[in-house]
Amino acid sequence: MQSIISSQKLTKEFQSYKKEPGFLGTLKSFVSRESIRKKAVDEFSFNIEEGEIIGLLGPNGAGKTTLMKMFTGIIVPSSGELSIMGHRPSDRDKQFRKNIALVMGQKSQLWWDIPAMDSFLLLQRFYEVSDADFEERIEEMSTLLGVKELLNVHVRKLSLGERMKMELMASLLHNPKVIFLDEPTIGLDLVAQENIRQFILDFHRKNNTTIIITSHYMADVNALCERLVLIFDGKKAFDGPISEFEKILGSEKNVSFTFDSSQDTAAEIWNDRDADWNENKTVVELRIPEESLREVSLEILKYLPVTEFNTEKMPIERVMKTLMENPEILRNCEGSGENMLCR
Repeated sequence: MQSIISSQKLTKEFQSYKKEPGFLGTLKSFVSRESIRKKAVDEFSFNIEEGEIIGLLGPNGAGKTTLMKMFTGIIVPSSGELSIMGHRPSDRDKQFRKNIALVMGQKSQLWWDIPAMDSFLLLQRFYEVSDADFEERIEEMSTLLGVKELLNVHVRKLSLGERMKMELMASLLHNPKVIFLDEPTIGLDLVAQENIRQFILDFHRKNNTTIIITSHYMADVNALCERLVLIFDGKKAFDGPISEFEKILGSEKNVSFTFDSSQDTAAEIWNDRDADWNENKTVVELRIPEESLREVSLEILKYLPVTEFNTEKMPIERVMKTLMENPEILRNCEGSGENMLCR
């Protein structure tokens, strides 16, 4: 398989200016301004093969959206190399634009005061889609998404979930080879999220499309992606399969115990344990190394009134939450990529 997306030391630097408050500060800014430079993306390198679905993760301000905008040619990199299907995105040539799609959950490309079908017809002409392909794709996608009866309803009268489905149809109408999804399920209810995820998977299976998705909903990532790329402060911090991402805080299990009464959280049994209690002190969650799981669990089950006991691997949502709350953890990591181990 060939790399359909390749970046080498991709960097984007933004410049802004400080201004003192008030009228005097405004006057001073005409004469002298203090500039601030910030690297939103810092020497980001990776390769994506055709047909992969990649999850691009990171906290707010980490550089995810800047990357997506560079991938689609909306903004020009400050330095480094970027190639998508052999094109340089910032050139924005016609063939490149006909083979990509960008879906941003917080921005719309549909005209608000006309039916979605009118927007689709305009996009058909823009992307030079034949009438036969247009009719077939509209029929197939509207049926899969359950919006066939809404195609001629004004967009402003649709619910958020219905509009998002129409946005997906608009973005996929020209059958792109690469799709960039930026928070595609933001603000949607659980049913709408699941429907959109299933539609994306069906579209991918049929067309072998390459997809990069950013999302703060870990359910999106779990359902769609096999490989994760983590970005912190503009730098790539991890690149590997989900199974390895779950282990970067160590090979631990997340175990919960439910008791029939409130417990003494200061008891000796909880010493030196990473315990997270509920408000009533009747449920505790522990992170336990796999090699100690049997010993610790038996001790708690033997001496305390346990009514329920559950164990699971460290899910990516917990790993991501821990890293976002304690980004300094990444500075103490050993190795890199899928071999990275953090403590």
